[in-house]
Amino acid sequence: MKLLHLDSSALGANSVSRELSAAIVAQWQARHPGLEVEYRDLDSNPLPHLTGASLAKADPAEAEESARVLEQFLSATIVVIGVPMYNFGIPSTLKAWIDRIAVAGRTFRYTANGPEGLAGGRKVIIASARGGVHSNSPSDFQEPYLRQVFAFLGIDDLQFVRAEGVSLSPQHRTEALAAARAAIPAAVGTVSQAA
Repeated sequence: MKLLHLDSSALGANSVSRELSAAIVAQWQARHPGLEVEYRDLDSNPLPHLTGASLAKADPAEAEESARVLEQFLSATIVVIGVPMYNFGIPSTLKAWIDRIAVAGRTFRYTANGPEGLAGGRKVIIASARGGVHSNSPSDFQEPYLRQVFAFLGIDDLQFVRAEGVSLSPQHRTEALAAARAAIPAAVGTVSQAA
């Protein structure tokens, strides 16, 4: 079984989403010794944003890296993504990664009945961190977007571990992290859910 671990926060060691994604991965490793984990830090090792030249595969090195990113995603049974909320949405570095995995004919296709996701059969866990409180609010463009993208790709096992209000006060941060950590076991579930 293979787990792909991605982080997208620009805050390094001060990142709540990185702390949560690491705790989620640690839980998987504790439950499944021998789990193969691949890691990519989208902040320190970002992908270029998608351009016309990217689509035309004008740069062979970029095209090769895009193919590698797609294969890394497709070979994973579990995907854990650390996602902070930036300006009500996701970091642009994560969007650049999504643009590399949303590939017609590989992870989705168009049919006479509409789009069909081809990347099902994997579990995705989002470690979400928000400075304010945005759940079920018009200001939340993070979670609805991620739900839509992964559903479009055919992934119906999508879990969120969320820490909200972490910038409101030190007490809010402590309480939000404690609540998020308490939600990890349920989000991880069992290996049969991800297989």
